Amino acid sequence: KLSKKRQEVSKLKSFGLKVVCRQRILYNVFMKFIDETNFEVFAGDGGRGCVSFRREKYVPKGGPDGGDGGRGGDVILKADEGFTTLLDIYYRKHVRAGKGGHGMGSQMSGAAGRDEVIKIPAGTIVSDADTGEVLVDLTKHGTEFIIAKGGRGGRGNMHFVSSINQAPRKAEPGKPGEHKNIHLELKLLADVGLVGLPNAGKSTLISAISNARPKIAAYPFTTRVPYLGVVKHKGRSFTVADIPGLIEGAHKGQGLGIKFLRHVERTRMIVHLIDVTDPIYNNPLKSYRVIREELSRYSPRLAELPEVIVLTKMDIPETATAAKKFRKKAISISAATRQGLGNLLDDIVRRV
Repeated sequence: KLSKKRQEVSKLKSFGLKVVCRQRILYNVFMKFIDETNFEVFAGDGGRGCVSFRREKYVPKGGPDGGDGGRGGDVILKADEGFTTLLDIYYRKHVRAGKGGHGMGSQMSGAAGRDEVIKIPAGTIVSDADTGEVLVDLTKHGTEFIIAKGGRGGRGNMHFVSSINQAPRKAEPGKPGEHKNIHLELKLLADVGLVGLPNAGKSTLISAISNARPKIAAYPFTTRVPYLGVVKHKGRSFTVADIPGLIEGAHKGQGLGIKFLRHVERTRMIVHLIDVTDPIYNNPLKSYRVIREELSRYSPRLAELPEVIVLTKMDIPETATAAKKFRKKAISISAATRQGLGNLLDDIVRRV
């Protein structure tokens, strides 16, 4: 009896571990932000034409009536605002469209192959992975692009009748569909990009002004993936992108933020957040210059975007003294107490 109970307990424990492992796997999969991926596309082959002759009781010498093969299906990319990550396509390494049906007698053509439509986030750049050539930049919702065209169906023998050959026994095979290696790179479409050093208050700000709920904690690099939030203010709305914090040397690959800077390349303006109580950069001007240097080294265009400088965490007593020298050129806020948020949003709406 004891051994049976032990066996039951061990089974229950192993089952519990499997459940926990599955939950962790699912969490890691669905919480993953994917902004770059490669995959292969195969358009459908065209169907072959048919060799057939009309055979009916009262038609003693019926001519050729072989139908044409159906066209192969296309692989189509479609921009959809409902997607904010390439996660759906990340695990589909091979995408195939349907093959065209073969032609039949009585001049019946084969069915067209099924098109394969892949929905991707708006703002995705599509390139040929082999040559590096940019094929299309899908920035508008609903825009479609045929990334691989299906093969044409072959002609049946009814097309090869001539005065010399009245009964051709010839038909065309279908043309093969296109095959390509595709690279996708996502750049989130947002009106405003939040930049700053780690723990500058970017996530707190976006959670205070929108419905985005990034992780917030009192340590650096809390944000590990970009977040997109929609802000509504005085009858106007705009989108805000929050990326992981930048550090000095980010253009050399240090830290996390440089990996995601592409997501603020398309913004209309930048909101530069500075924590004046930062223990590492206790001089706000130095904090500002560090980020500006990293932006200019990453992309000259990014460095030229209009900018709003924001001093954060102004509800802390020590910040008032530290912010005096910088306050003339900056907006002071506290996302925790909502101090100064109205002025900041007014300025952003006016600029956007």
